[in-house]
Formats: sequence, C-alpha cells, structure tokens
Amino acid sequence: MTSFLAEDDELLSLERQLRAEGFVFIAGVDEAGRGPLAGPVTAAAVIFPPGAKIPRVNDSKKLSDAGREELRQQILAIPGIRWGIADSPVELIDRLNILRANDQAMREAVLRAGNADLILVDGRPVPGLPAPSRAIVKGDAKVASIAAASILAKTHRDALMVELDRQYPGYGFAEHKGYGTAAHLAALERLGPSPVHRKSFAPVKKFYQTMEQQELW
Repeated sequence: MTSFLAEDDELLSLERQLRAEGFVFIAGVDEAGRGPLAGPVTAAAVIFPPGAKIPRVNDSKKLSDAGREELRQQILAIPGIRWGIADSPVELIDRLNILRANDQAMREAVLRAGNADLILVDGRPVPGLPAPSRAIVKGDAKVASIAAASILAKTHRDALMVELDRQYPGYGFAEHKGYGTAAHLAALERLGPSPVHRKSFAPVKKFYQTMEQQELW
C-alpha cells in the first residue's frame, strides 16, 4: 500500500510556499553518477501536478535498492506527473568535464519534462536552464520534487550500469555502479580500462599516462 506525504510535510513546504506565490509547474532536478570512474552521468526532472498525492519520497541515497524501485513505480504512477531523464555519456564527460556534462544532462532532463514555471536544482546553480531556477543545497533531502528526481535518476543509471556489466564483464559494474571501490580499482588494474571508463578521471587517466610512458620507452 502506498504511503503519502501529509500536506504539511516539511518536504512539501517550499513547493507549497512557491505555489502560494503563483508558481504552478515546479520542476525538481537532481543527478546520479557524478563521482564514478565509469558510465554516464544521469539527470532527472520531476514536475508534480498541483494537488497531487505524493508518495513518501526521500533522498535516494537513504533508500535501499528495493525501496528506490518501489518509489520509482509509485512516482511514475501519479496521475498527470511530468518527468524527464537524460544521460551525458562518457565521451561527453571526457570532452567537456564532469560538471559541464552534468549541467547538460540536467538541461535536457528539464526539457523532456516539459514547460516549468520554476526549476529547483539540487546543489549548485546550473546555467542555461529553460526557466528561472533556484539551487537548493541538499535539496534531495528538503524538497519532494528533487527527492523524486533523485530516485528516478538513480534507478535509471543503476539499470544502465547493470547492462554495462553484461557488456563488459569482470569490472563489477552491477555491484559498485562504476564508483571507485577497492574491487573496481583492482579490476581496473587487472583488465585495464573499458570503453565506458572516464579517461579524464584520475585512476583511469593514470593508466593511460602509464601506457604512454611505456610506449615512449
């Protein structure tokens, strides 16, 4: 049975205040996968319809895999919800840098969600968004729409990493999702980088620098 946020829940307080100021379609935006050594960075945007009953969302990092998946289904089942997900692939991360690639994914996610009156972004400001925006530090623990976006982004990216684990076995992508765990670093040392490793990230970059030095010798 789905449990919903009470109308006076703290997670809804900012959106409640903004609607009182005249904003109707408020997009919450968050990302998943900024820190890993492999795989894309993913952004999601969620726009709850006015008056919607919101499941008891939370910061995705505080949820189990099963809890995130259950909430993902509940979020997507909200009548009238609008949402968008976008990935910036490894090639773009290496070409632009992770922050700019992250920003591009966020802009695309918002566009896919549809028109918004105001955009609430987790963490730092994002330039070039298609509507006025506010950056909310630790917004995924403070704002319901950002929390919902964090869940959609995380579950989407985790599923991608499971698929990449099938394509590139041996690295353990399905377990660590590309983050620099001891097991991942050991696999990287043993196998060398895969096509989905981020060449601009230090442990992977070091491997290529070593290869270049060996070729010079």
